[in-house]
Amino acid sequence: MTLARRFAEYIHGLRFDRIPDAVLHEARRRITDAVAAGLAAVREEPLAMARKAMGRLAPVGSATIIGTGERTAPDLAAFVNGYLVRYLDYNDTYLSKEALHPSDNLAGLLAAGEDVGATGRELLVALVAAYEIVCRLADASSIRDRGWDHVTYGTIAVAAGAARLLRCGPDRIEQAINIAATTGINLRQTRVGHLSMWKGAAYGGAGRNGVFAAYLAREGITGPAPVFEGLRGFMAQVSGPLNVPRMAGEVPGGNEEDLSRWEDESGHGAEPNGGARYRLLDTDIKFWPAEYHSQAAIAIALDLSRGGLPPGTIDHVTIRTFKVAVEIIGSEPEKWAPATRETADHSMPYLVAAALLDGEITDRQFTSERIGRDDIRRLMARTEVVEQADLTAAYPQGIPTILEVRETGGRVHSARVDFPPGHSRNPLSDAQVDEKFTRLAEPVLRGGTGKALRALQTLETCDDLRKLTPLLVGGPR
Repeated sequence: MTLARRFAEYIHGLRFDRIPDAVLHEARRRITDAVAAGLAAVREEPLAMARKAMGRLAPVGSATIIGTGERTAPDLAAFVNGYLVRYLDYNDTYLSKEALHPSDNLAGLLAAGEDVGATGRELLVALVAAYEIVCRLADASSIRDRGWDHVTYGTIAVAAGAARLLRCGPDRIEQAINIAATTGINLRQTRVGHLSMWKGAAYGGAGRNGVFAAYLAREGITGPAPVFEGLRGFMAQVSGPLNVPRMAGEVPGGNEEDLSRWEDESGHGAEPNGGARYRLLDTDIKFWPAEYHSQAAIAIALDLSRGGLPPGTIDHVTIRTFKVAVEIIGSEPEKWAPATRETADHSMPYLVAAALLDGEITDRQFTSERIGRDDIRRLMARTEVVEQADLTAAYPQGIPTILEVRETGGRVHSARVDFPPGHSRNPLSDAQVDEKFTRLAEPVLRGGTGKALRALQTLETCDDLRKLTPLLVGGPR
């Protein structure tokens, strides 16, 4: 069986009543978190640009843009809503050989589901399965090391989930995957050097490609096969070998009696009954709007700031961390001279300096005025980021980071954090997730925030997603 066929049969065969309650609960929390991040970005200038382009391409349609209520074609809604969810760098993360943000899948699935009037249960199943597919791909190979961006995996997961929501059978879901995997290759240059507006838009673009592939496949258009294993296929050109173990809820060969005999080989562990563990349970919710590998360092810096460390006494800062964090947010010269929001929220020295100086990491730390001020530039110049071998060995089970701050008088403050707030081993409470939603959504939804939150918390009771999306639209000013 080819990998595309496995993914197709898996996502078509997964059933709501077979997904554990704990997984569904976490899925609702991830949706709530992602919608909150998207609503908070509605008034940002790059999103206005994206909506203007959308209006020229498809000024009417069957899918809703959250926050504004504009309507457009499903693939363009996948792009704009995906850009919204990702823009503030505030939605969830999965850490493995490849790090990615699986709730980015939501925008494409919501667009396809709204178009056909899918139920909340159908959306939850498609999303859980899309998480499983994208995270298993991340377990199998780091395409970042080969020069490709992680959103390349996303277009495959969105295509599969969207085709499921469009009520396609396994044959046409497989073709959607074939088309998406062929056309959705993205360069890692997206996250190198000075980062552009495309950093936040990239997964939205991948989602749009996946939704487009699903609609083509629904009408019978076929894609290149075998797309993963072929002579010039995905493994040969992009990822290298993809050894994808059994996915959670996957029934090998359609024989449920064989289910308990399969073992999970990815290193993330298995459920007590021997079945594979749903990868959604291993995803992390962000406590601060910044690249995830910085969250432990931010936690320590904020503790120091709130504990009364005078910023004017700081002589030198050393951030000891793991290889992936150094590579992504702590090695390039641009990370010590950020010129854009996108670079600043992907800069370990900037984020730590801002936390030490301001005692907070919020949207206020990413304005052009704050990024360019002399105080933060001077502190970044006295900051170093160092890889430490034992910390590298402890990743990705945690994001171990040691922060050392030396004062001018010689006193050194040092602390280590492995599991910052929101990590799957230090999860946010339901009340904290609800507070995050209320804080981010209220400026947009105004009096409708509570009703929207309740609808997301009880998503499985929604009999038509076209009843949900109006609740995610802003009220009058």
